[in-house]
Amino acid sequence: MMYWTLIVCLIIAAVVLVLAVVTTSKAYTYQHTVDPLPEERSSEQQAGPKQPR
Repeated sequence: MMYWTLIVCLIIAAVVLVLAVVTTSKAYTYQHTVDPLPEERSSEQQAGPKQPR
């Protein structure tokens, strides 16, 4: 009975290790992007707080 418990525990540990490696490799291949900055307001416009569009 003790050997069955050990085998099940080793299988669970192996599955967790594989999932961690797969998740980490996907995270390193993800391409991060940054939204472009909005265009600067001209100096002729009012210099108040920015209003949501």
